[in-house]
Parts: sequence; structure tokens; C-alpha cells
Amino acid sequence: MVGEEGAFVLGWDEVLTEEELSVTLKVLCMSEEEFKEYKEQDGWEDDSEEEENSTLSNEALSRLKTPCKKLLYDSVLLTLESYGADLKAEQDLLNNKEAYKKLSRREQQALHVRYGQKRILHQLLELVQ
Repeated sequence: MVGEEGAFVLGWDEVLTEEELSVTLKVLCMSEEEFKEYKEQDGWEDDSEEEENSTLSNEALSRLKTPCKKLLYDSVLLTLESYGADLKAEQDLLNNKEAYKKLSRREQQALHVRYGQKRILHQLLELVQ
């Protein structure tokens, strides 16, 4: 469901791998009975039209059912824990011109990427609270 990398791609305004996330949330939030029924009905193919018509914009994410929101929230927290520093530490480093200049070009670019990723994840936390 998630693809080879096992990750979802989030943008500022929407989920870029929305079909994968939508199906994953749907399946993970099903009861065992619902899952068996869904699988028996070949539900994987039947929902393609429904999935095409629904985009996972930020607005749509905030309207998800509570179990899906909780699952996303907990997943985002786990992802944020995997980073070495928190968002505030990254922001402080970006704002500290002396410390920033001491970083190599590669370290500066990595800092910008991590900071952007964390901001998107924090935004997602707010949407699904």
C-alpha cells in the first residue's frame, strides 16, 4: 500500500501520495470484520472512483474521522522523535548567523531540509488534533 519506500509524501497544501495514505488509513482503521468483508468484496478495486474524487488537502485531513486523525497524529509524533533536534533548535540554528556560517554548505542545506520537514509535520499535527 505504501510503496517501496514505506513513507508518505506530504506537501504544504496536501498529501502528495494521497491514494496510498487514504487506503492505508482506511484499512488500518477498519475492524477485523470490516477488513475481511472489504477483502472478500475485492474492495481494493471497487474504490478507485471514490479515491480519485477525494483529495487529501489540508482541509480534508482536518475532517478525517477521529481514529484516522489519532493514527496520523501518533505517526507524526514518532517521526518527529526520530530527528535528533526539535523544530525550535533548528530554527535557533538558522537564526544564529555565527553558528550557521560555521556549517559546511552541505550541512546548511541539510538543516534547511530538516527544518522544512519538521514544519510540515508540525502543521499536520495541528490539522489532526
